[in-house]
Amino acid sequence: MGDNLYTRLQENPIIAAIKSEEKLERALISPCEVIFLLHGNIFTLKDEIYKIKEKGKLVYVHADLLEGSSKDTVALQHIADNIKPDGIISTKTNLLKRAKDIGMFTIQRVFLLDSLSLVTGTKSIKSINANAVEILPGIMPSITEKMVKKTGKSVITGGLVSEKSHVINSINAGAVGISTSEEKIWYL
Repeated sequence: MGDNLYTRLQENPIIAAIKSEEKLERALISPCEVIFLLHGNIFTLKDEIYKIKEKGKLVYVHADLLEGSSKDTVALQHIADNIKPDGIISTKTNLLKRAKDIGMFTIQRVFLLDSLSLVTGTKSIKSINANAVEILPGIMPSITEKMVKKTGKSVITGGLVSEKSHVINSINAGAVGISTSEEKIWYL
């Protein structure tokens, strides 16, 4: 299920994080093979995913940020059956569990703000057992390394990634990918 994601990230570990239609158009022509869709609504989602897949790119939808269905597991079933993204991203336990139950690839997003969130985040990751984990902010290589070791999961870093050194440090710390909305990073 995730083999295609990991193969693509080995070729190019940069993930375009998209927050607007304008950014999506630019991401479609970028060298990024993977797109995290961080905007949209239930009416625009199908067309956006079609555009992305038409370009041969993988797309993961951040379900929490999708207007019109962010807490609805029924809508998640509709998205899986009819819109068919490559997977979902969420911070919500109920959505991640339901997505796993219906066979979707899941990426658990975890915000690491302090030592307590590191402990609770690690417990949550082990409990939910998503396919991969995205940790934010993504500019803390020592924390990335800890999360890789403690969870045994494929870790993606994101948030505040704006320099080439952030990417290099994340990769060296064990991250499989780096998500960023910073367009200059898409072209590294």
